[in-house]
Amino acid sequence: MGESKRRKAALGNQYGQDSERILSWVPITKAQAEKFIKITSKGAWIGIGVMIAVWLTVRFIGPAFGFWEVY
Repeated sequence: MGESKRRKAALGNQYGQDSERILSWVPITKAQAEKFIKITSKGAWIGIGVMIAVWLTVRFIGPAFGFWEVY
């Protein structure tokens, strides 16, 4: 209960209100949008890393074991 009162005193009139929205008719706040961008960027880099690892495996390791015989 004490933490809630401290927050209310610190925020004043903004206590209990959501952060600012991107557009008034879109129910997504700027903080949510930034978090989404951060998560998807990290996911994209992970995907790029996995794609490179798979490519290296198929390109170099696969033929070394004879799994890919062209002729």
